[in-house]
Amino acid sequence: MTEEYGTEEYGTEEYGTEEYGTEADLREIERVADAWAAAVVADDADAMAEFMAEEWCMVAPTGIDGRDKLLSLVRSGTLSHSAMERVGPARVRVYGDTAVWSARVTNTAHYGGERYNADEWTTDVYVRRRGRWVCVLTQTTPAGSE
Repeated sequence: MTEEYGTEEYGTEEYGTEEYGTEADLREIERVADAWAAAVVADDADAMAEFMAEEWCMVAPTGIDGRDKLLSLVRSGTLSHSAMERVGPARVRVYGDTAVWSARVTNTAHYGGERYNADEWTTDVYVRRRGRWVCVLTQTTPAGSE
């Protein structure tokens, strides 16, 4: 990743330009991303599910996992989060009824009784369905040292 990623130069300074979507859509994606993160930290699987399309999957260095697996881990208490924070501004682009949200995110997860701290670049792909934005794909990549 370049040093410009996540800075104002590369980040969200283009709000409201025709090329990247309306200001209202860009701000709504930011709101949805923040609300989803809050649901994750609250360990509220039902609230999390509201932000995820049925076909949602996460692509991570360990492989690909689907929506049902993640939600069942949260419901069972096997997986929880005590923190999830964006580091710097997100890069948001809207292309019609598809949006791409990318940001550096730190989080603290607890899985099977073990604590895991992560610093990752996260990209979420959203689609607008029946007037609301839902995530269809999440991609995470460990952030490199600076």
